[in-house]
Amino acid sequence: MATDVTRAVLTDDDAEGEGPLRRSRYAERLLAPLSLVLLLGFWEFVVHHYAINAILLPPPSKIAQALASGLASGLYLKHFLVTVGEAGLGFCIAAVSGVIMGTLVTQFWLLERTFYPYLVALQSMPKIAIAPLIVIWFGYGGTSKVVIAAMISFFPILVNVVVGLRTCDRSKIDLVRSLSGSPWQIFWYVKLPNALPFMFAGFNIAIIFCILGAIVGEFVGGEAGLGFLIVAANTTLDVAQVFAVLIVLAVLGVTVFLALQVIHRKVVFWAESDDINRYS
Repeated sequence: MATDVTRAVLTDDDAEGEGPLRRSRYAERLLAPLSLVLLLGFWEFVVHHYAINAILLPPPSKIAQALASGLASGLYLKHFLVTVGEAGLGFCIAAVSGVIMGTLVTQFWLLERTFYPYLVALQSMPKIAIAPLIVIWFGYGGTSKVVIAAMISFFPILVNVVVGLRTCDRSKIDLVRSLSGSPWQIFWYVKLPNALPFMFAGFNIAIIFCILGAIVGEFVGGEAGLGFLIVAANTTLDVAQVFAVLIVLAVLGVTVFLALQVIHRKVVFWAESDDINRYS
């Protein structure tokens, strides 16, 4: 009888505690959209009140009109798919080559001493400075944009793979060796699972970098893509369209980042980070 009363009291206390906690979570989730609405309202007021020229700073209402017009005509979708294709292919190339190169560097010391310093030197070079050369070498088509996107996003993946494979717990490796495990089994069952969270940390950075790389390539010499749209709108002083394309780019970046987080949860389910849990 006493146990039932105790359980009832604990259940009531838990229910009383969950109410304010749940309301606070709802309030936290409302902060971001509410602050956005206030910012847009203040922006609209300032532009109209001080009669700021639309060439310098268009009001949000005009940006919304440009965005709706571009989406309705299919213009943004056409160039969006071009940029997504270039960035996606560049990311795939960077991911595969970064994982392979990082694995080889950690497994063979000769490769580390021979090639790793040159990779670091290549990363230290500003990619924007060599983007015109890449456009000259690979042409104005999509190939040059894929190469730039892959180059920019390659190094974050490589570094995280190397760190993940090197920071493996030594006791786990010794345990597998004591059970007559081969080097391949040590890599597959110990080092690779330990490196997966680091790999996805590199993927999170690279997925954004590859979009930036594709945009930079389209800036330098593009015939299509969202970067090409920005340059074209800037040439005609259509600042509202520039902002509209930036919104499309922001949506693209957030979408691919969240998609990668979902894959992260599914693949590395045993090592979810606090940042992922916070937004889940």
